[in-house]
Amino acid sequence: MSEVRVRRAVPVEYAAIGDLTVAAYTAGGHLDDEPAYAASLRDVDSRAASGEVLVAVDDDEAVLGSVTVVEAGSPKAEVARPGELEFRMLAVSPHAQGRGVGEALTRAVLDIARTRRITTVVLSSRDRMHTAHRIYQRLGFRRAPERDWAPHPHVPLFAFVLEV
Repeated sequence: MSEVRVRRAVPVEYAAIGDLTVAAYTAGGHLDDEPAYAASLRDVDSRAASGEVLVAVDDDEAVLGSVTVVEAGSPKAEVARPGELEFRMLAVSPHAQGRGVGEALTRAVLDIARTRRITTVVLSSRDRMHTAHRIYQRLGFRRAPERDWAPHPHVPLFAFVLEV
């Protein structure tokens, strides 16, 4: 098994990242009740314009996963308050799941927060993304139900917060 490395994505990878993100969300059943969200997931250009897109790759530079990192006030920020870092759209290729890709991406986000001297990292996650929730909690994130929200009536999002 090859090593997983996380770095900033480059524009030539954006199409593959968009496809991977849609594939991961589809495989997890997370687009069943929100099919229009696929266009937003696929639009990596706009994510990169308002934040930082990270990519996880293997030794052959194959894209294994991705996450978008934004600060409060960014057009892509949803729950970040001033002085907080938020990550969104974390996705791991269905073929790479179970290899630590999601954890590696999350740890890279925490490293960015520390580098920027940001002390709080936040995220929203579908209520049924149980595997992701376990990763976040293992890394020290706590549920923040007071920040839960729903972009649509049948799409509840759980908030998680970590002081870094």
